[in-house]
Amino acid sequence: MSTARPETTRAAGMPTNETPIRDLGVVGDRRSAAVIDRMGRILWYCPCRFDGPSLLAGLLDPEGGDWRIEMEGAEQGPRRYLDGSGMLETTIRAPGGDLVVLDWMTSGPQAPTGVLVREFGAAPADVRIVLDARPGYGRGTAKLEAMETGVSVEGMGLQGSHPLRIEDHRVVMELPAGETGWMLLSDAPLAGADHATLDNWRGHTLGHWRGLDAAVNYDGAFADEVRRSLRAIRLCTHEESGATVAAVTTSLPEIAGGGRNYDYRYVWLRDAGMIVSALLRLCQRDSEGEQYLKFICRCTGTSEKYPMAVFTNLDCETAPRETELPFEGWRGSRPVRIGNGAADQLQLDAYANVALAAKLLYREGKSDGHAHWDVVADICDFLADNWQQDDHGIWEETPPMPYVSGKVVAACALESAAAYADEAEAARWRAAAGEIRDWVTRNGLTSEGAYAVYPGAEEVDVTAALFPVWDYCAADTPEMIATMAALERDWSPDGQLYHRRLECDDGRREGVFIAAGFWVAQYWVMRGELERARAIIAANVAQANDLGLFSEEADPRSGEMLGNIPQAFAHAGLIGAVIDLNRALDASA
Repeated sequence: MSTARPETTRAAGMPTNETPIRDLGVVGDRRSAAVIDRMGRILWYCPCRFDGPSLLAGLLDPEGGDWRIEMEGAEQGPRRYLDGSGMLETTIRAPGGDLVVLDWMTSGPQAPTGVLVREFGAAPADVRIVLDARPGYGRGTAKLEAMETGVSVEGMGLQGSHPLRIEDHRVVMELPAGETGWMLLSDAPLAGADHATLDNWRGHTLGHWRGLDAAVNYDGAFADEVRRSLRAIRLCTHEESGATVAAVTTSLPEIAGGGRNYDYRYVWLRDAGMIVSALLRLCQRDSEGEQYLKFICRCTGTSEKYPMAVFTNLDCETAPRETELPFEGWRGSRPVRIGNGAADQLQLDAYANVALAAKLLYREGKSDGHAHWDVVADICDFLADNWQQDDHGIWEETPPMPYVSGKVVAACALESAAAYADEAEAARWRAAAGEIRDWVTRNGLTSEGAYAVYPGAEEVDVTAALFPVWDYCAADTPEMIATMAALERDWSPDGQLYHRRLECDDGRREGVFIAAGFWVAQYWVMRGELERARAIIAANVAQANDLGLFSEEADPRSGEMLGNIPQAFAHAGLIGAVIDLNRALDASA
């Protein structure tokens, strides 16, 4: 396949890879997702699965491919998700009126699989819709072939309400002023579609999303924000396997123009533990949280050294090794990476979080018996034997260090699992947890009496806010009071947003870490300072975009969003903090 490309003629406006992360929205079918900006440009799309090769990657390079809408004088307008679903309605302003675009992917058992649909309301002026496909992460020119039902795009089926033509290696549809229309791209060619077909699919897709929403059992504080966060997690969830990827994008940077740019389209054990915990408390029996835990527990055998790899692909297989793409990067942030090189790191907290999630499953009574006990027991045996080892920590840093947070959460996992173990297992795990506690008391405090990042360090990390949440200690111990004071003094610009502490860099150069603010809010709930917790939650909720989506971080000065999106970890953090707050409010009423 030839890689030569003609010069690109683009609609007026900023290059695609300059698009603010705050302007991004996401639609999906719980297999894959498309990322769309406020001008209706689809800037990222990996057909078939989240971690597959992109067909559109304009988000990371102006020549990466996009699916754009060209209209004279176009400006961004409002947008919203339709009726609580993952279907995104975008309004594009023009001098002659508004163009309303509805983007969605077919979902549910009564709709076909793998169809990305774009519906256009009455055009206020002549509109030109251009699909500029660049398959294989922009490495090639798409093979286009005219067919009776439309155009074959790399073997995928593209159809439209109006004639499609191939023009300079792109597919173009003209929508005349006053007319409505649609385009769809399917993973494989489909029989000819029409408006009635789309009406049928749309109805089934909305019904599928409403069915998911019916499983939610929550109407307390921040109810709208909780539902938006649950939708974001679902947009990151692979329905067939039950797995949730960390985000649907790769290489959106933690520092604009910097090199901390990673591929988040995989399934992290650490994220799994916290996401499962959030979903199990939010949803009713047979929830998505239980399905996610089942996925994680199928991933045994993915590491030769550890109970399982700390993250996997959607098939419970080790994620591919990291490689770099010759893209410009988002606002020049290079390298652009696919794959991830941390799969075989030792991360004690990742394994411990799986055991803590299983404990919640047992405690909440949402499982018959002790589901996945063999995996939980293997993890606890591993933690009991290996807690003394240095690990890479929650932030996956090198070289490994004796991170206190990893030891602490290992102790909590061992103690929680012991309550469900036989007598011999329980005794062994409790003994190991006691050794960890002794080690932390002797080695894990700063000169101020706060929990140190590792022995000898005088700094603290926001992960320590979770120690009471994990049941390691009470929230009002002298060590926790000293830790929270140090966090607020050294790592918070305002007492409500928090940076993480990094070994390999100064975490204050990054944005504030959104999930961390919710962890701090959980701490203050445990201290009984509910209004303070509510204010912290509100401050971090304000870092979301207009659709309620969080990226990983936000610049506290400019408000610019940073990192991959939507960040499932942050959305799980919001759910956990809000549920804790609501339970405390109910108890105090």
